[in-house]
Amino acid sequence: MVKELRERTGAGMMDCKKALGETDGDMEQSVDWLRKKGLAAAAKKAGRTTSEGLIGLAIDGTTGALVEVNSETDFVARNETFQQLVRDIAEAAPAAKGDPAALKAARLPSGRTVEEEIAQAIGVIGENISLRRTGAVEVEDGVVGGYVHAQQAPGLGKIGVIVGLRSSGDRARLAELGKQVAMHVAAANPQAVDVEGVDPATVEREKAIFKDQARASGKPESIIEKMVEGRLRKFYEESVLLEQVFVIDTDRRVKEAVAAVAKEIGASIEVTSFVRMALGEGIEKQESDLAAEVAKLTGQ
Repeated sequence: MVKELRERTGAGMMDCKKALGETDGDMEQSVDWLRKKGLAAAAKKAGRTTSEGLIGLAIDGTTGALVEVNSETDFVARNETFQQLVRDIAEAAPAAKGDPAALKAARLPSGRTVEEEIAQAIGVIGENISLRRTGAVEVEDGVVGGYVHAQQAPGLGKIGVIVGLRSSGDRARLAELGKQVAMHVAAANPQAVDVEGVDPATVEREKAIFKDQARASGKPESIIEKMVEGRLRKFYEESVLLEQVFVIDTDRRVKEAVAAVAKEIGASIEVTSFVRMALGEGIEKQESDLAAEVAKLTGQ
């Protein structure tokens, strides 16, 4: 019966099993049950590429979180129903602390889980929708600063950043600095907070490239090492957050700007971590031929 229900609706095995249990094995009622939950429609649309959508940001106390919820078209991303869905998921995200499974199981104000709410939204909106990822930053003492770029509604946009600042200093000033550093991360896209945080494999790869470039220029080995050190220093200045030139004040590096605020508030400040999400990064978008799609629909 589960197999038959799956074939009729395209819904998942566990959803079909639950539907049959809820309806005492009545096939037609099970189909209706799945349709009401939006699960049948969701399964039929599950194969469609979702590369549009929104990044949602929420901060709860000393925990901040980001979510990426994807849709098929940017038109849906501007829909208030979709925006409210992303907003609700984002507000549930800090408690999940970056765990996608925990977030999907979280209850929303509607009483449904995130996963159920997404299935419901697919049925209402008519497009495939997916929770692609979530990330979180938490500090024991301090603040989490946040910033959303290309904002379409409060806390919703195309790029989201959260930054953790550990400090016992003035919270208002820390929050201001946190937002500025988050804005910098959105613009500069660093790979790590500090030099120690850069992946060793990345460092070795860069060294190898620099050495090959230096040798190709005909320089002697005694000079090559110094050239590599200089180029590696340049690499850090371009890819490490604290070493980058601060976009808010280009006369300083980020670490100098942080040190200046620390001196101002009379307390040390440590940038603990950051998460940056840009909508659709890494998703291969499918090119569509509208004329071919129309011809297919009309049977021509």
